[in-house]
Amino acid sequence: MTVSRRRFMTSVVSGSALAAVGSSQLASALTSAASAASPPGDVVGKITVGYQGWFACIGDGAPINTWWHWSATGGQSPSPGNTTIVAWPDTREYTRTYPTAYANLGNGQPATLFSSYDQQTVDTHFRWMRENNIDTAALQRFNPFGAEGPTRDAMAAKVRTAAEANGRKFYIMYDVSDWANFQPEIKTDWTTKMKAHTASPMYAMQNGKPVVCIWGFGFNDNQRPFPPAPCLDVVNWFKSQGCYVIGGVPTYWRQGINDSRPGFIDVYHAFDMISPWMVGRIGNVADTDRFHTNVNVPDQADCNANGIDYQPCVLPGDVKSRQRAHGDFMWRQFYNMVRLGAQGIYISMFDEYNEGNQIAKSAETLATVPADSGMLALDEDGIRCSSDYYLRLTGDGGRMLKGQIALTATRPTPPWIGDPGGGDPNLARGKATSESSHTQNFASSNAVDGDANSYWESTNNAFPQWIQVDLGSAASIGRVVLKLPPSAAWATRTQTLSVQGSTNGTTFSTIVGSAGYTFNPATGNTATITFTQTSARYVRLNLTANTGWPAGQLSEFEVYTA
Repeated sequence: MTVSRRRFMTSVVSGSALAAVGSSQLASALTSAASAASPPGDVVGKITVGYQGWFACIGDGAPINTWWHWSATGGQSPSPGNTTIVAWPDTREYTRTYPTAYANLGNGQPATLFSSYDQQTVDTHFRWMRENNIDTAALQRFNPFGAEGPTRDAMAAKVRTAAEANGRKFYIMYDVSDWANFQPEIKTDWTTKMKAHTASPMYAMQNGKPVVCIWGFGFNDNQRPFPPAPCLDVVNWFKSQGCYVIGGVPTYWRQGINDSRPGFIDVYHAFDMISPWMVGRIGNVADTDRFHTNVNVPDQADCNANGIDYQPCVLPGDVKSRQRAHGDFMWRQFYNMVRLGAQGIYISMFDEYNEGNQIAKSAETLATVPADSGMLALDEDGIRCSSDYYLRLTGDGGRMLKGQIALTATRPTPPWIGDPGGGDPNLARGKATSESSHTQNFASSNAVDGDANSYWESTNNAFPQWIQVDLGSAASIGRVVLKLPPSAAWATRTQTLSVQGSTNGTTFSTIVGSAGYTFNPATGNTATITFTQTSARYVRLNLTANTGWPAGQLSEFEVYTA
């Protein structure tokens, strides 16, 4: 089983490498204007996230039939002594999870994990990308000529389905780690399997060509012991097939030192875009600034001189090593890469719970981490961060890259929406509710309990109906998110409703007029209503129709500042 392959010792960032940048070279690089070799497309001018999609659980139906990438010994359930992860996911939005041998979470709930093999998992991940304006996903594809092959083939199809459903672009990113016979096999895999996915309208295109990335050429380690000639052959072969080829290359590719083998510069310069690896190289803001000056700036200058697009990595930081600084570490990287003039940005990674560099939703506090795991949560430095914080931060980094917000060294993204003091971004959660009616035990309080599987249901066959939440005090609100249980058993339906607000609970004004909102399990059974910010303490929904059931129904009634 392939393990997380990109963890390198920080010794490779030795001072000698940085000192190797001559003063005249650096001065030239600092004054060199970054000019894109390519116009905007699906990777140039865009945010790309590395997507592993490599988690499986026994019983999920995956051909590999193991606790893939969750357990060190895949035939046994994950536990503190049998694990490959260092951070715990937030699993609340997955309809299916799998029990583990960890102790219960800090809140007493069972410790369960998701499987990437479940289509709803992949759909959820791509919905998060859509909700946070993340443009493109690079699906990691290791050597498929072995036991992992059938599962990896299936994951490519699942990613395509999710990308098409959510309007996100995707491309294949080959990783040649431990792939001894890569030279002929990568060509066979492309022509007989992966090339077919370029027919998708959501397959990433750049300069009118399908995008392919090859990660690992030139790395100076035992997992990638290849000489330059077969690597250059593969790059040129993909270009001859009409592809736009990205190279996932060593940090010191340009100099051929430290993590890069010497003699590979012709291979590197053959790529259409270069994306140097950064995990394990930086761990704080000072590192980021030093690398910007001594590595990224001259890298960009070299790419400009050779007509190559530059796609540096940005990473949120390892939770376990306490690198994140509640987003300041990641934002400094965004700032440095945008002011550099980089043609695109690659996020390392979307779902890398193994290295702790994931931006996907993660445990907010120790209340949702297994009590015996020893893992940290996103609040490890004392600042509470919502589980989606690094998705939102990535979205804002993309906005700065695209010029939609001004270049700024000040992080614009709050760790919690609507409450910089550290409260829940959902202003309605746990607050008092009232209703026109409910049936059986499906009371309105179920809609603010944070559990997507419990729900409010009004009396049947008696429209109109209403549900209301008391925020406790007047608040500025600009968005309402409504949910139904995520299970596919809840078929697609449209509910017709309006949104009203009041400061006293007696006199209500209409915030959003009556309209139909579709809840589709394929996209999370969620409806989002945005509106011009207004002040309200009481927020009421008036429901007049439901195409799926003769009653008003909601599992979550969420209210946000924006």
